Amino acid sequence: MSAPGRAAGGTELWLVRQPSTGTADDDFDRTVLDDAERERAGTCRRSAGGRLYALAHIALRRLLGHRLGLPAAEIVFVREPCPGCGEPHGRPAVHPDQAGRAGGAPTHFSLSHGSGLVLLGLSSMPIGVDVEQLPGAETVQICAPALHPDEYTELAALDDTARRHAFGRLWTRKEAYLKGIGTGLSRGLSADYLGTEPARHPEGWAVRDLPCDPGHVAAVAWRGAAGSPVTARSLALEWLREQEQGAPYGALLLPHSQKEKVLTCAT
Repeated sequence: MSAPGRAAGGTELWLVRQPSTGTADDDFDRTVLDDAERERAGTCRRSAGGRLYALAHIALRRLLGHRLGLPAAEIVFVREPCPGCGEPHGRPAVHPDQAGRAGGAPTHFSLSHGSGLVLLGLSSMPIGVDVEQLPGAETVQICAPALHPDEYTELAALDDTARRHAFGRLWTRKEAYLKGIGTGLSRGLSADYLGTEPARHPEGWAVRDLPCDPGHVAAVAWRGAAGSPVTARSLALEWLREQEQGAPYGALLLPHSQKEKVLTCAT
């Protein structure tokens, strides 16, 4: 078994794959979720979407509990002020009374899920993550004109297959950054350049593609210098099950079968 440590700067990235419907790992104990999370999971139009939402938020609470030394069910989430209007609908955050329990800077987090995959980011710096299913050609055609003009020009120079992959990587970089700064998609898609020239990316932020699998694209953005490479690790479903059974948090232990599932995004 492998016990991974935290990446430089206190940043952790975790990938969680949704188990197949009808298997023993198909659903998890939702009692650690708060009322709003349980309601949201229950109102998803598709049952698979509700299970994925629940899995993502259960994993987030378990990881935050591990990092902060708190029971997962006791973590309280709040919204930071919106950078645009100041109202409390900005980035999701751990309650200030709990966020600094890891020692030093408060813990920030970001969550993304879709099409059977969850990506979670925890850091001592503001962070945003995004994971998406590889987009189809029609999605690219519809959405590309809304991007920064130079991003659109870069995409237009590619053939159809390459354009789909490049658009997917670009879109996740953009969403990760917008989550990180707290505006989400309320900020215009053309406002910031996040194309193939990292030197032109928004000042003060590191934005990186994150490998996952052939059917998905993913990215992470964090405030600060690029520093050391950031790694994403596969979170073992067995660990989540052990937490349901009252096991101590201890180290995050990965089965031998997952030891090599450590993905590095280059600086």
